[in-house]
Amino acid sequence: MKSIFINGAGQASVGEVENVLPEAGEVKIKINYIGICGSDLSTYMGKNPMVSYPRIPGHEISGEIVAVGDGVSEDVIGKNVTCTPYTNCGKCHSCRTGRTNACKFNQTLGVQRDGAMKEYHNIEIEKVLFTEGLNQKKLALVEPLSVGFHAVERGTVTDSDAVMVLGCGMIGAGAIIRSALRGAKVIAVDIDPKKLDIAKSIGAEFALNAMDVDFEEQLLKITDGFGPSVVIEAAGSPATYLSAIKNVAFTGRVVFIGYAGKEIAFPTHLFVQKELDMRGSRNATRMDFEAVIKYLENHDESEQLITKIVTPEEFPETMEFWKNNPGEVMKFLVKF
Repeated sequence: MKSIFINGAGQASVGEVENVLPEAGEVKIKINYIGICGSDLSTYMGKNPMVSYPRIPGHEISGEIVAVGDGVSEDVIGKNVTCTPYTNCGKCHSCRTGRTNACKFNQTLGVQRDGAMKEYHNIEIEKVLFTEGLNQKKLALVEPLSVGFHAVERGTVTDSDAVMVLGCGMIGAGAIIRSALRGAKVIAVDIDPKKLDIAKSIGAEFALNAMDVDFEEQLLKITDGFGPSVVIEAAGSPATYLSAIKNVAFTGRVVFIGYAGKEIAFPTHLFVQKELDMRGSRNATRMDFEAVIKYLENHDESEQLITKIVTPEEFPETMEFWKNNPGEVMKFLVKF
């Protein structure tokens, strides 16, 4: 069957892999659409330290169950599904305390192990989420949006908060949507006007360009001089990490999602003076996935989150475009 490979930095191709039967407890999914993640771009650029080559990318799954292994009811055949693409060992401290999304030994599809960017993919039935309320394109948006939803959970956002989201790509979009659903005042920050327009359409009350010379003055005016009570960093750059610490309110909460890719020197006195709560946010829980599904079942603006739908053969040129034009991309989907 047809599969996409990332063979090394700047090298991608389409090839063939064997289409094997699902094992006991597994289902076979016919992949219809699959999203290209920022982690896939990092892999393509040779910047993902968790990846070895060659690697089949892909973990933002939309498909239909076409076969089952032993122990799985045939009643699920024909069902539209998405999947949680993470593993958990069940033994580490994270797993033992119920936070399996942050398993010490997690292996995400397409990162530490081969992913689902191929015509068919076998996966354990317990990783599958069913829904009849979403079309196939929306199903491919569930996983990336769920990561932003999880960050809002980590930030314990309520309707009394002013939430600044730094970075309005797909992960940031999830944080914007979830914060707005919780009744918070949402301030979207990016350097791309198109992404800021999308941010306002999905729930941001304010959209600020971080390049504006009076950016910090605008932020203080919006927040009555206090700064945002919650900052969610979803861009993964040293500049946004520093901005989060600098601009969050005293006794505020900062949630980091993005990998900055390098060590950052922080003004550590602000940690103490502001008595900050700083929290990491990794992957998402099944509850986050279910919350995204419920949202997408009742909202139609998700189409604007899709930048372009491409074929497997267009994957290499698509990655080159994204590498050279990062500000213009929300989400690419590959259609099999």
